[in-house]
Amino acid sequence: MNELQLTGFHHLTAVSADIRENKRFFTEDLGLRLVKRSVNQDDTSAYHLFYADAVGTPGTDVTFFDWEVPREQRGNHTVTRTGLRVADGEALRYWQRRFEARGIEAEPISERDGRALIDFEDHEGQRMALVVDGGSGDAPTPWAGSDVPAEYQIRGLGPITMTVPSLSATDMLLRRVMNMVHLREYAHASESSYTVHVYGMGAADGPHCELHVAVRPTLRPARPGAGGVHHVAFRIPDDAYEAWAERLNLLGVRNSGKVNRYYFRSLYFREPNGVLFELATDGPGFAVDEPIDNLGDRLALPPFLESRREKIEAGLRPID
Repeated sequence: MNELQLTGFHHLTAVSADIRENKRFFTEDLGLRLVKRSVNQDDTSAYHLFYADAVGTPGTDVTFFDWEVPREQRGNHTVTRTGLRVADGEALRYWQRRFEARGIEAEPISERDGRALIDFEDHEGQRMALVVDGGSGDAPTPWAGSDVPAEYQIRGLGPITMTVPSLSATDMLLRRVMNMVHLREYAHASESSYTVHVYGMGAADGPHCELHVAVRPTLRPARPGAGGVHHVAFRIPDDAYEAWAERLNLLGVRNSGKVNRYYFRSLYFREPNGVLFELATDGPGFAVDEPIDNLGDRLALPPFLESRREKIEAGLRPID
């Protein structure tokens, strides 16, 4: 089963306590499309919003749970920066001007791990970065409804950085269970320099398939909250789902078992330092219950929740 390979990031899910402003920021400031307006299937009192390219291509999704909770207290044992890819340096300069015009606080263009980038935060303090990808990864479908020119639009996720106090057990899971490869390491220059280890997925090359693991033993554990990341999901081919489920069980990885999210099928487990991982299939995709032209226009519910629509809608806050 060692031939099983991840094909990149599928989506990343974070937490917002201000879902209306969240929708405005990601659709208007970042120019992404709301491709699915749904609910958390385990907590139907909360929205689950998906922002992506024009058609919701796997690997372009940043998603949010709508929970009225305090801000995250930053620390260890969690995802600490979400990379969003852009094509080139000209795109970065466009975004630098756009952030300045919109009053969004962002760092100057800089370089990390040999790539040009802009670090910034959303309105709730989620740490993000625009990273030049040089055209790597699947080509996204530009959204005509965005005021960001097609050539400058966000191309998808990656790299994703998580922070842990110790590497050894996480390294073993990434390499032996998830078949990642340790590619390199680099020093992150900050108020306290630390080492970041870069792991790649499959045979692909580029930030769309790189997980960066920062090792910071002196940080206290993070406390989850708004502006924090709930989990990161990795892409697997539809026809590899059963094999991945079998692999996790055979290798003794405690997991959720098979979970059908209707738009994709999932497997959940925690790596040894507690970061929640998901393996998610590419299909069937977001157009399974809505026409492409109308993605995100109305509340979409999977069939097993449809009979509760009236009650669910009554419990949600307006976001438009």
